[in-house]
Amino acid sequence: MKRAATLRLLSDLSNFSGAARLQELLAADPEVRVRSSTDGRHLLLLRPPGAPAPQLLVAVRGSGEELERAWPAGHPSPLDAFFLPWPVRPALVLVWESGLAEVWGAGVGPGWHLLQSIELCPGDGSRVVAVAALRGRLVWCEERQADAEGWLVPPSAAFSHWVCVRTLQPSGEAGTHLGGAHILLNHCPPFRLLASLKDLFLVPTATTWPGVGHILLIWSPGKGKVMVAAPSLGFSYSKNLNPGRGDTWDFPTLLRDLPGLLSPRQPLTVHTWAPTPRGLLLLDFRGTVSLVQSHGGTRAVGTLQEAPVGLAGSAALGTFHGTLACVLGSTLELLDMGSGQLLERKVLSTDRVHLLEPLSPGTEDKEELETRGGLRLLSALGLFRVGWEAPQGLELPSAEDLVFEEACEYYQRRSLRGAQLTPEELRHSSIFRAPQALASILQGHMSPPTLLTILRAELRDYRNLEQLKAQLVAGDDEEAGWTELAEQEVARLLRTELMGDQLVQLNTIFQALPTAAWGAILRALQLQPDGNGRFRSQAPPDMWKKVLGGTAVGKEVPNGILPLFELLCQYLCRLEPRWLPPFVELAQQQGGPGWGAGGPGLPLYRRALAVLGEEGTRPEALELELLLGSGRPKAVLQAVGQLVQKEQWERALEAGLVFSHSSPLLRSEIFKLLLAEFAQHRRLDAHLPLLCRLCPPDLAPTELLLLLQTHLPDELEPPTPFPEPGAEPLLTVGLLRALLEQTGAQGQPSCPVLSLYEDILWDSGTPPPTPPRGPMTTHQTSDHPGLEVWVPSGQGLYVTNTG
Repeated sequence: MKRAATLRLLSDLSNFSGAARLQELLAADPEVRVRSSTDGRHLLLLRPPGAPAPQLLVAVRGSGEELERAWPAGHPSPLDAFFLPWPVRPALVLVWESGLAEVWGAGVGPGWHLLQSIELCPGDGSRVVAVAALRGRLVWCEERQADAEGWLVPPSAAFSHWVCVRTLQPSGEAGTHLGGAHILLNHCPPFRLLASLKDLFLVPTATTWPGVGHILLIWSPGKGKVMVAAPSLGFSYSKNLNPGRGDTWDFPTLLRDLPGLLSPRQPLTVHTWAPTPRGLLLLDFRGTVSLVQSHGGTRAVGTLQEAPVGLAGSAALGTFHGTLACVLGSTLELLDMGSGQLLERKVLSTDRVHLLEPLSPGTEDKEELETRGGLRLLSALGLFRVGWEAPQGLELPSAEDLVFEEACEYYQRRSLRGAQLTPEELRHSSIFRAPQALASILQGHMSPPTLLTILRAELRDYRNLEQLKAQLVAGDDEEAGWTELAEQEVARLLRTELMGDQLVQLNTIFQALPTAAWGAILRALQLQPDGNGRFRSQAPPDMWKKVLGGTAVGKEVPNGILPLFELLCQYLCRLEPRWLPPFVELAQQQGGPGWGAGGPGLPLYRRALAVLGEEGTRPEALELELLLGSGRPKAVLQAVGQLVQKEQWERALEAGLVFSHSSPLLRSEIFKLLLAEFAQHRRLDAHLPLLCRLCPPDLAPTELLLLLQTHLPDELEPPTPFPEPGAEPLLTVGLLRALLEQTGAQGQPSCPVLSLYEDILWDSGTPPPTPPRGPMTTHQTSDHPGLEVWVPSGQGLYVTNTG
């Protein structure tokens, strides 16, 4: 069903102070300049120089006094006036062509008071030709007398303008703080200044030199950038321009560095400029409306049914909810900004209509609620709102029906049975009590004050979130706003079941704002480093259960969507890789090494390794830390094997010693792995003391020698006393001595088998007696054919087996 545009009267202006004078100025002077305060309570009307008194009127809605000023003939009136978005009190600034600026405020006492007078350009001979107020800054374009450094061709007067900026902030209850002046551009043509919520547009005027009349500039203070754009050429270039860092540009130098920008081109012929939150709207004399965006790109929005006739005709442009509103004379046209299609055309009863600026985010009054989603129009007949209304005959479901429909979808996602739930089943079943309780609340069984008390915290959080979103749309402090929004959204999602759409949303937030999202996780888990390279957490077990849970049974996640634990591991690897192993180790302590979805599943270290990629493509250091930190025998043995392959002997031995007390079997396996290397080469000799400490206490010398024999390299040639030059040295008994000593008891053999190796293992401390060197006696024949007997002079008999 087609929607219909409505034009609804918000006020007949009788609730504004000075209503009669307000209506008189709106009806009498078509050239009057109209501005609205950010809260919508104040209207400012400024008549052009030379107009009859009063030239300035500030009307207040509700209680408050109006401000009316007039300047007699011979005394110049203000060039322009702006409301200042000060939260403390209403304030406005008046700027004269001479450079004088006056700041007026209300709320300190009765009526309006002059707070401060300022000289913007104290230099002699300078005059202000354009001024704008942008987010606590006052920006103006001043014309200076040509100096000796001016251009000769073209005339220096065409490039004798400077664009300057000063900050203007409230100070105390009745004071202002004015920052120092900073030059943004020098030696530039005259520009008209138009400010949106977050950008300043510098557009050419009728007196701009034709050679640069097709160029406009877009300064974004929040980004510290200036875009130089030529809509007719389709060119846009970005340059740094941050007054805080002292950036400034000489206009000829700026253009000289941008190729193709000075191509011969006709100046822009624009009837009406209009800054909006979406960018700068421009209406040409053919009736075509275009949008210049903050990044410099230009696109056509649509063409009006009627084109403006000459410069005398009045026109006003604005946007709301993807709709372009254009008031041309007494005609209001609404176009779709996406397709350019004409949605509706209305004929108004007056041709003097002004479109007002949008209200600031978070304004809490009746008018703000009424104008939300629409655009305000002001004329002598009153204050109106144009917007879209719901189609006639559209029946909206009741709050009770919505509760059961939403609950039905929620329970269906969690149900393991195949039958389809229905809202009627939820209404009459005694199992599902939560939706029934909520429905009874909405039916009025609970008093509004009681309900408000229960929901106060939720409503406050929701209100803060909506204000933050509106602040982002307005472009105020974008970086901090996006960070806070991401943190609030992550905290909200952590309070849900984190399945399906919620998990997709969480993945999207991490993709868009990973740093802010991880900061929210840090606060939710209360993670703090303990000074030893590890984490500690004071989060409740339910929070860790939600973090460590995987995909629920029967609930497959879309491709590319990771469960929360894998998501955290992935972005930890990107943001702070050194934090990943201690995080996984802490997770194992909180949930157990086999935590999974609904019961034991993959160990957490394997889930973390899967995020790092396939085996062979993972960062080696991270993989080793995860394997060693898991504490699982298979993983530790795999890590030690990788360390052995890299010949990191000391680290492999230390890893074995760390786990030697907790798992004797793991200690034995690591020892056997390193003993095999010790038997094959001599690169472990320097770490022999550590290898001895790793030796299992129950390993016997015979077992040790059998293990060594298994891994000794094959001998292709008979052994020689000394190795060939360049060959690997062989394993010697001297190197084995320490290991064999480690395998025995404390100083003595523990079994008869060890007597075979007593001469190696235990040293008596004194060598055997030296045989005498005296003459030998005559050999005697023994009864035993295998024995020979000799008797040295003065000694007893020694028997030796010659068999």
